[in-house]
Amino acid sequence: MDDVWLDEQEMAAWLRLIAIVELLPGVLDSQLRRDAGLTHFEYFVLAMLSETEDRTLRMTALAHRTNATLARLSHVVRRLEERGLVERFPCPEDARATNARLTAGGWDAVVAAAPGHVVNVRSHVLDGLTAEQVRQLTDVGDALLARLDPQGRMTALYRP
Repeated sequence: MDDVWLDEQEMAAWLRLIAIVELLPGVLDSQLRRDAGLTHFEYFVLAMLSETEDRTLRMTALAHRTNATLARLSHVVRRLEERGLVERFPCPEDARATNARLTAGGWDAVVAAAPGHVVNVRSHVLDGLTAEQVRQLTDVGDALLARLDPQGRMTALYRP
């Protein structure tokens, strides 16, 4: 029965991870909304498109990279499309599929938002860690992602 409960060290680590998971999205989202008029997820979608060849991805590939359902992604891309940041069009290789492409305005939005986002990430995460802790955070992230994402759906974020 003892293996059902977390020991003191496990509980300390778990509660800290939960606090980070709960607090960090709001910190990232509020800065981007204030400074760039984008939600964190909208910025993430634009950033994923900005890092691809021709700044274009199939909607299914974009959903994988952002860990979004197609329904959620379609809703967000529609909003971005209405703002002139993204355009959708039929995939030339497969007419059943839809591509999303970052527009020039979308590129400008990513470029304008990135510096403030990086300052925010540094301020709230990286600057509080030593270089060794950043390496350890990478290792911890890899270990957790190996279990949470065994198919590697989101590995394109860090292993393109």
